[in-house]
Amino acid sequence: MNFELENAVVRLEELLAQFPAAAVGFSGGIDSTYLAAAAARVLPGQTIAVTADSPSLPRDELEACAKLAAELGIEHFVVNTREFSNPAYLKNDGLRCFYCKSELMEALAPLAQERNAVVLLGVNSSDKGDYRPGQSAAKHAGARFPLLEAGMTKEMIRVHARTLGLPNWDKPQAACLASRIPYGTPITLQTLSRVERAERYLRSLGFRDIRVRDYGETARIEVGREELVACAESAAAVDAELKRFGYDYVTLDLAGFSSGNLNRDLAKGGHG
Repeated sequence: MNFELENAVVRLEELLAQFPAAAVGFSGGIDSTYLAAAAARVLPGQTIAVTADSPSLPRDELEACAKLAAELGIEHFVVNTREFSNPAYLKNDGLRCFYCKSELMEALAPLAQERNAVVLLGVNSSDKGDYRPGQSAAKHAGARFPLLEAGMTKEMIRVHARTLGLPNWDKPQAACLASRIPYGTPITLQTLSRVERAERYLRSLGFRDIRVRDYGETARIEVGREELVACAESAAAVDAELKRFGYDYVTLDLAGFSSGNLNRDLAKGGHG
């Protein structure tokens, strides 16, 4: 462990030790997994992992969360969030993530209060440059971001997670299914369902970094740059399968996978 990472880990553990108990928002990604494992180590018996379930969470991710929490020996809870009952969320403007995180914090509150726990979310230093209004909502509701406060980057987290033997240390970045829909396009259950099926199919072919951006009749596929050739070679099968899910056109983004890709529209003065 290098000096910078070692210092960050010490800062993280010192921060966690200040809390009476921890309720970690648990998506099953490496950030929330690493944070949950660290909290359980510092606050044994006083840490729970809480997964928010809604139509924007793929079913296989929900199953993975339960399995992973069990492997870590952390008590796991699932709370149902109701952002799909909020017309402002379904409108899908630039504040979609704000409404989502507000609902998350409301759903987490009873569990956290029951245990005198602080809600912890896996925001890290590498997230600072992206557009994330949900962080403001969570912070306003009392959430803490220990990884960010300790100065831990995504790379630091992956390196230390590998050292600790966390099973998902190299898991690709994930995001809710709603993030595949361009801002200004209303969110529907039908759209989320076909995005989920399309991405599950691409993963079954062995692709790791995947996004299927939904533009109504058109699916725009993003895969890692090192996977572009393989995806193009599978073009006939991919085209046929995604059309079976309801798309008329299937395209491959030659720039490759880019997390938060649709946030660029907001920076250009798009829907917000």
